[in-house]
Amino acid sequence: MSDQMTLAAETRDRGGKGASRDLRRNGRVPAVIYGNKQDPVSIHVEEKELVRQLMTGHFMNSVVMIDIDGKPVRTLPKDVAFDVVTDRPLHVDFLRIGEHSTVHVNVPVVFTDEEESQGIKKGGVLNVVRHELELVVDAADIPAEIQISLAGLDVGDSVHISNVKLPKGAKSAIDDRDFTIATVVAPSALKSVEGDNETEAAEAPAEAAEGEAAAEEAPAAEGDAE
Repeated sequence: MSDQMTLAAETRDRGGKGASRDLRRNGRVPAVIYGNKQDPVSIHVEEKELVRQLMTGHFMNSVVMIDIDGKPVRTLPKDVAFDVVTDRPLHVDFLRIGEHSTVHVNVPVVFTDEEESQGIKKGGVLNVVRHELELVVDAADIPAEIQISLAGLDVGDSVHISNVKLPKGAKSAIDDRDFTIATVVAPSALKSVEGDNETEAAEAPAEAAEGEAAAEEAPAAEGDAE
């Protein structure tokens, strides 16, 4: 299960771009908590601590308890806006949830057992189509990752969502098709060699035909000379 995080926050008395700029100059990041049929609450959090949690790699699929003056609020991060130049966080949206709310989360995929894949042993390459899976799951049971075994996969084989064993109570948010997650493909070098071989095979009959045509024309040329 994904770890639960805690983030201290303070309420914002002022709104607007000017107030937000002042907060950022003082190492704070504006944010808002919304949802669960309650009024939105404007807050700000410490930038350093927010960045530290973002760097864990699973901030967006973890329950974050926002501590506002000693009162914890259970939330799920929904969006983080970053500065396009400095990459600093500019604003965060948190969705207020209940302990057992049903939530949509993007959970990272981790591939295992590469050494047991026939295709990879032969030089095949794993082409990952989806690095994350969008799941519908209980907020108390959000998985930190989804492990997918590559054992037995050969070149040309694919992993579809129907092949993946999801945690109990979790289901794919995309349920109208059996989408592809990854495929074992031939390396470009192998494809190039195969293509050259096919070209040589196709050219051989043409060269042979040209040789036969030249041999047939030779006697006729000698007769004309006489």
